[in-house]
Amino acid sequence: MPRMIKSGLIQMSIPKSEGDGSIAEIKEAMLEKHIPYIEDAGRQGVQILCLQEIFTTPYFCPGQDRAWYASAESVPGPTVERMQEFAKKYQMVIIVPIYEKEQAGILYNTAAVIDADGSYLGKYRKNHIPHTSGFWEKFFFRPGNLGYPIFETAYAKVGVYICYDRHFPEGARALGLNGAEIVYNPSATVAGLSQYLWKLEQPAHAVANGYFMGCINRVGEEKPWNLGRFYGTSYFVDPRGNLFSVASEDKDELLVADFDLDMIDEVRSTWQFFRDRRPESYNDITAP
Repeated sequence: MPRMIKSGLIQMSIPKSEGDGSIAEIKEAMLEKHIPYIEDAGRQGVQILCLQEIFTTPYFCPGQDRAWYASAESVPGPTVERMQEFAKKYQMVIIVPIYEKEQAGILYNTAAVIDADGSYLGKYRKNHIPHTSGFWEKFFFRPGNLGYPIFETAYAKVGVYICYDRHFPEGARALGLNGAEIVYNPSATVAGLSQYLWKLEQPAHAVANGYFMGCINRVGEEKPWNLGRFYGTSYFVDPRGNLFSVASEDKDELLVADFDLDMIDEVRSTWQFFRDRRPESYNDITAP
């Protein structure tokens, strides 16, 4: 019997930005803007929903204003608890990317994973932190320290990779070896710098590791930083590297797709990449 999954991705522009109110007001406006889309996903029967990178705020990393430290919160914490209510209401797994405060001065770019019964399963912390070309993330985030966990949700084994992580095949492979069936990559990426990689790297990860991916990018321009245009085009890709559902470039959107997890076994039975690995020959990869 096919293992059909209905999954959703939400790409979103910001309703308020720096200068449009307090950080608390900016976060609340972004949450309120998301809620109708989350409700729509629930009504459509979406089983696994993923939001965009640090979804409650603008992408503030083009600046280096420590005022944004105040937008970080505990995980689990207030925002995760609100999302738990929707997860339980709709029996929907929700991946919640958020700015995490572990303690004073220890901050992470994190995604919480909530199961379909509303229970908190755990979190992934972004491992690879950029510091270049306007993406000054080391000012805001410590590198992740939780490895590449897989979350056994009610519907599938789920992994998370966040934005800049996608440039590193090693973590993508670790997620596959750890048992991921679907890997979600919530992102914030602008036209120009890495757009040509957007539909190249993640299909390559899906093929190399024989899993599905859901890839989310935000939408629009965000003042006052003017880093560039977040070009949306969130998508789902299958283990053969086919993009089978793609969102628009320029509008807020809930992208919903149905797919069969049995394709994973079919593809891995043909391409025996895990069988034919030679880890004993890869020592140089982990050298400093």
